[in-house]
Amino acid sequence: MFLVAGPCAAETEEQVLAAASALSVFAPVFRAGLWKPRSQPDSFQGVGEKGLEWLQRVEKETGLRTATEVTNEEQLVKALLAGVTYVWIGARTSSNPIAVQALANGLRKTLREEKVKLRGVMVKNAMHEDAPLWMGNVRRIQEAVEEHNITVMAVHRGCNHRPCWEMAYRFRQEMAGVPLLLDPSHMSGDAKLIGRLCEKAMTLDYDGLMIEVHPHPEEAWSDAKQQITPETLRETLRSLVKEVNVTDMPLRWLRVMMDEVDDELWKTINRRMAISRRIGEWKRQKGVAVRQPARFDDILTRRIEEEKSNGLAEETVTAICHALHEESIRQQ
Repeated sequence: MFLVAGPCAAETEEQVLAAASALSVFAPVFRAGLWKPRSQPDSFQGVGEKGLEWLQRVEKETGLRTATEVTNEEQLVKALLAGVTYVWIGARTSSNPIAVQALANGLRKTLREEKVKLRGVMVKNAMHEDAPLWMGNVRRIQEAVEEHNITVMAVHRGCNHRPCWEMAYRFRQEMAGVPLLLDPSHMSGDAKLIGRLCEKAMTLDYDGLMIEVHPHPEEAWSDAKQQITPETLRETLRSLVKEVNVTDMPLRWLRVMMDEVDDELWKTINRRMAISRRIGEWKRQKGVAVRQPARFDDILTRRIEEEKSNGLAEETVTAICHALHEESIRQQ
């Protein structure tokens, strides 16, 4: 299994070398973000070009290949000329096909004019769920490197902390020849869930993992909650078993899709109950009765009628509505 591991961001030379040293015995590719496309202008934006020297030290002193994210042609050229072995295109950039095409054009030009060490390009899915866009971005990069022995890989990182398994399944079906990696760090946004997602990657026969690893996650300058230590990663990898028999693969994908829907369903129920508590507080302040039978009857009638077209039995819709209503009353 192809493994890419390292901190979300290169922070200091000491931090980079410490992480690389710890990972060098079991992770072939070391990742570290140098240019960070962050939402807020006052957040850590990355160390930039000076971090390339740190990655050069990583390759020289540990033998690890290195990878970093690029968001424009200028960053791409600097990374390639510095000897970075792999680059990846992140979710924010992947959301804009014009930006990806510009990177593809710059990549084609640089490969023709310069002697570089590039072995692979990894393309993450966009921030939103869009399988055609993801596949189109991969094709743009494939066309740019078709004259060279460079591997183009896809990285499934989810969409705003949702797995979006159906999107990945469609990608796998239509672009079966492209190696597919899972990024459980961004998919979950929670270090505690990384192991479980890695297990799903094994079950679904993914080709690799890209995981954020920091010597001291609690001190990380960005994405602290989703990074794990090198020791935790090593223990996680030891527990993984890649399944050989894949005859039931469509069923496996359908089951993870179902799990995702169930997770979203319970999150929605919890959000609903949070609103119920706010409604209860308002009613107490205004002296309004908690139970409002007329409103519930209107909601139930409308819901039964709307769900007929979805094939749901009236008895099922009624039971669900009553259960939600009674719990809402209790929360209020």
